[in-house]
Amino acid sequence: MGMQVEFAGDWFEVSDTEPFVIGREGPLEIDDNPYLHRRFLEITQHAGLWWLENVGSRLSATIADPDGNTQAWLSPGARLPVVYARTTVLFTAGPTTYELLLENDDPTFLPTRPAEEVEIGETTIGPVTFTESQLQLVLALAEPVLTGRGSTTSIPTSQEAAARLGWAITRFNRKLDNVCDKLHRHGVRGLRGGPGKLAVNRRARLVEHAVASRLVTADQLALLDQADPADDGD
Repeated sequence: MGMQVEFAGDWFEVSDTEPFVIGREGPLEIDDNPYLHRRFLEITQHAGLWWLENVGSRLSATIADPDGNTQAWLSPGARLPVVYARTTVLFTAGPTTYELLLENDDPTFLPTRPAEEVEIGETTIGPVTFTESQLQLVLALAEPVLTGRGSTTSIPTSQEAAARLGWAITRFNRKLDNVCDKLHRHGVRGLRGGPGKLAVNRRARLVEHAVASRLVTADQLALLDQADPADDGD
């Protein structure tokens, strides 16, 4: 049974006897980002399963199958089994978002049928419905990640994303609040927190969730250049 990790086009073999460390040091030394833990994630094999563990103290990671049908938020101290043939890992340290791919040649779980295609317009993902302007907001924040899949990217500030849409910052912030509140009500973690901690972390978590769950995809980016929809109060 073998496990490989892909990052920015490079592939790394995971030992079945030694922890595979992802962070500022270890087998996958990502970069010299001071916001990134020296040891952030570890991949190990135990009892016939591969496990991904968050050994950091502050950062969390978003874990999903490539089709976005299942997703988990891996907080500090948590671990989960890597059961899919391919698993996407997204996390943000400071201003930078990273994306990894885990490839397991002996997965525990194999889908029995293709995932259903999801229509995204007046957008429904499971029980969550978004207006066109809310979808545009998410796309404006996720645009760098969607256009640079598999690499390191920076999530726009609220001011940059508002300017991309041609919106006033007050309108952008109101819609961002509503999008985050809506997802929070449907069980998405990491979108609400204490004062002073929301701005960067909330945007990063929103982008990680939206990209990993395929709430937004690269082929929708043309919506950013469409005429601004009427403000519906969301």
